[in-house]
Amino acid sequence: MLDKIVSEDVDFIVLRVGRMGEVLEAQKILVTGGAGFLGSYVCDVLNRLSASVVCVDDLSSGRLENIDHLLKSEKFVLIKADVSSFESNEKFDYVLHMASPAVPEDYQSRPVETMKVNSIGTLNMLELVRKSDAKMLFTSTSEVYGDAKILPTPETYWGNVNPIGVRSCYDEGKRFSEALIMAYVRQYSLDVRIVRIFNTFGPRMRADGMYGRVISRFVDQALSKMPITVYGTGRQTRSFCYVSDTITGMLLTLLSDKAKGEVINIGSPHETTILQLARLIKRMTNSNSRIVFKRLPQDDPRRRVPDIRKAKVLLGWRPLVKLEEGLRRTIEWFKLRGDA
Repeated sequence: MLDKIVSEDVDFIVLRVGRMGEVLEAQKILVTGGAGFLGSYVCDVLNRLSASVVCVDDLSSGRLENIDHLLKSEKFVLIKADVSSFESNEKFDYVLHMASPAVPEDYQSRPVETMKVNSIGTLNMLELVRKSDAKMLFTSTSEVYGDAKILPTPETYWGNVNPIGVRSCYDEGKRFSEALIMAYVRQYSLDVRIVRIFNTFGPRMRADGMYGRVISRFVDQALSKMPITVYGTGRQTRSFCYVSDTITGMLLTLLSDKAKGEVINIGSPHETTILQLARLIKRMTNSNSRIVFKRLPQDDPRRRVPDIRKAKVLLGWRPLVKLEEGLRRTIEWFKLRGDA
């Protein structure tokens, strides 16, 4: 389903990518995890740019409704498959490997599958890129930094991660993917770019059960007049980046010659405490919901904020959508859907 709000976001991304996006016309592009929150936006933008897209998604956390409108296009194909076992004899011009559970409750409930996607799945994609002589974009995460000791956190920081903790299936899975990618770059001279994505929000985020992230969960709770659940004291910080900014940064990384072989932070440089976020969403939804506090999960990072100087220099990119504007659009999207 392509609603008005998402369509406007897609138009804005295409506008910001500009003439660089013209090279994608008629190119054959594989997107893993293309039915997910970020992946579906990428598929929409690529379709708007007249690329030929093959989406691989097992729909374990992605939603068919995110891409059902694209199934009518002759330039879009959905293959329902686990990327860990996916094989193809086709050749592609670009591969965007975005498949992976990304919500703590989700990946902690499927730790083995999460590790496989970010090991065997990444290996499968690298072999496909090698055989196709394609360009590859890998979506890594700010989680590779763990509970960072250097803030804002630059790409040169090696991380402070618990390798056997409950979050390690995702944290270390992504770290292994990055290491495997760089091994392929050094041994086979592949053209690969890595983006480390910080907290992204916007339309198409799931709010249900274990798939809900903090903003979608807060919005859903506020609109439903349910208690807004804050973990810990709420003093921990995150840096929230609206989806159109994140997708723009990803595509500029894919298309920029300067980004070849680079690892680039994509996120907002502005910190917000979780308690501030809860109060802001409560105010913006005119909700009477109480804010309640629950025990902080194990290994939850205390602060998270990226150093985005590299993205500014190499890509000319920075986030443009302010937090309140992004929240307004997200809240309106949830209201229109009637999800709450």
